[in-house]
Amino acid sequence: MMNPYLVLSLILGYFILLMIISGITSRHADTQTFFTANRKSPWLLVAFGMVGASLSGVTFISVPGEVGNSAFSYLQFVFGNVIGYWLVAAILLPLYYKLNLVSIYSYLDKRFGSFSYKTGSFFFLISKLIGAAFRLYLVAGVLQLVLFDAFNIPFTITVIVTIALIWVYTFKGGIKTIVWTDTLQTIFLISAVIFTIFSISQSLELSFSSIVERIASQPESKIFFWEWRSGNNFFKQFFAGMFITIVMFGMDQDMMQKNLTCKNKKEAQQNMIVFSLSFLVTVFLFLCLGVLLYIFSREQGIPAPENSDDLYPFIAMNYLSLPAGIAFLLGITASAYSSADSALTALTTAFSVDFIRIEKYREKKRVRIKKQVHLTFSGLLILVILLFRAINNESVVVAVFTAAGYTYGPILGLFIFGIFSKRQVCDKWVPMVAFLSPVICYVISKNSEVLFHGYKFGFEILILNGLITLLGLWLLSNRNKQDQNDQPGV
Repeated sequence: MMNPYLVLSLILGYFILLMIISGITSRHADTQTFFTANRKSPWLLVAFGMVGASLSGVTFISVPGEVGNSAFSYLQFVFGNVIGYWLVAAILLPLYYKLNLVSIYSYLDKRFGSFSYKTGSFFFLISKLIGAAFRLYLVAGVLQLVLFDAFNIPFTITVIVTIALIWVYTFKGGIKTIVWTDTLQTIFLISAVIFTIFSISQSLELSFSSIVERIASQPESKIFFWEWRSGNNFFKQFFAGMFITIVMFGMDQDMMQKNLTCKNKKEAQQNMIVFSLSFLVTVFLFLCLGVLLYIFSREQGIPAPENSDDLYPFIAMNYLSLPAGIAFLLGITASAYSSADSALTALTTAFSVDFIRIEKYREKKRVRIKKQVHLTFSGLLILVILLFRAINNESVVVAVFTAAGYTYGPILGLFIFGIFSKRQVCDKWVPMVAFLSPVICYVISKNSEVLFHGYKFGFEILILNGLITLLGLWLLSNRNKQDQNDQPGV
């Protein structure tokens, strides 16, 4: 086990680096800097930084371990992700830039009206708050184990301090700071994978060509699965990956806010293409690492942890070289905070723009409102994380997180109906459709094996959710001539 004082020094050094970057990037910052980075971000920097932001702490520790359960099947999902990123670049980015949006949910106001607008933003706020808290909760548990327990620091204090640190380095520069800190965090994340692979190859005396041969010869390296009932079926995984990317990236304020900091539409699209290919390569590296971790555990006689999520941290912190352990610690910290800090900024942006309408105030009051909202969501993140801790039941916590995933379906339905249809909806009834759709999806999912001859829903439940929302919107719509709010596409 790594010396706790070394761990503490590394984490403090990591946050000092973030503070330095924050100090540089937040000079002369105003609210437009916080929300849009004044649309001056270098697109290549955004592309590289978004790799780390897309790979949360959950992904960092889960993907390598999951190789033992489902081989490389996750790559099928990522292939769908890549196509989804390209569709976002081709369809959604031109729309957002054309309308010069700060909050992407403003599109729903222009297209349908205020009820639809606030419904889309509300579902994002709930999903992102629960999702960010869930990811931080899991990673905080790892940090508590490897560091804070050694100093008898309670979990509550750990959470408060870590969220406070995020607030300090993001409260002024906002998205401009995050574009740069994401780059640093991506470097740490990818370095962790490379250091771990190198350390394992040294321990097992494997050359690069030997590593490739060993990975390719393992049953865990199987990519494609065709059994239609299986949750790993290629078509389920591929189309789920594509649609999840479209909605949880292209229709998510958190991820799109970074894209909208680029100078223009063309640079934002270039950013998306380069990012998507970088993301594919990075995930492939994580999967290869997973195979090597299982090979290492078998050949060294190390019993694999019962929970596959524990495999990477267990081996990295106990059986590999000190540099590999340090790289893992910095990687898990970076992956946790690269998603949490941008989530906090996106929550602040969406609420400030969509519900408070911050643009109608003078700059001095905007700054005050932004700080208050930023603090409020920081407090809410702390409360939700501590609630997960109080529940102390992994299945319940995962169920809550899964339920949050259902809330992206109505957002998907709203955007698709708005972009690809010219019909106008009865705006005041849209919230009802949006709330009923996830409920209907949940009922169908729970009874799918009976209703559909053994079929089990996986990630593709999002597609069904979106389709039900689309049907509800169509039933509420008419072909009357469009009003001035109707902007049906690009």
